[in-house]
Amino acid sequence: MAWLLVVVAGLLETGFAVCLKLSHGFTRLWPTIAFCAFALGSFGLLTLSLKKLDVGPAYAVWTGIGAAGTAIYGMIFLGDLVSTLKLISIGFVIVGVIGLQLSGSAH
Repeated sequence: MAWLLVVVAGLLETGFAVCLKLSHGFTRLWPTIAFCAFALGSFGLLTLSLKKLDVGPAYAVWTGIGAAGTAIYGMIFLGDLVSTLKLISIGFVIVGVIGLQLSGSAH
């Protein structure tokens, strides 16, 4: 269950990163509100998961999901550059996240 919280927190991290861009420096109301909601949810779920998980693997998985998810979202919906190297690098991040998740131990 703790790893599920980390995964959902990572997906929410993607949401807050995208909303941060869409807020244009917190000058647009709704993306700013969405940023706050996603950030609170993401940090809240990560905090709950850390009651059961080691901080290193949990934090790395959280940031890996957020980074890969944000890059993928940007390429699909925001017109970010798509390149072979970027796709391979995202693949490495995902493989690393899986490896860290498998190495994490519950208390």
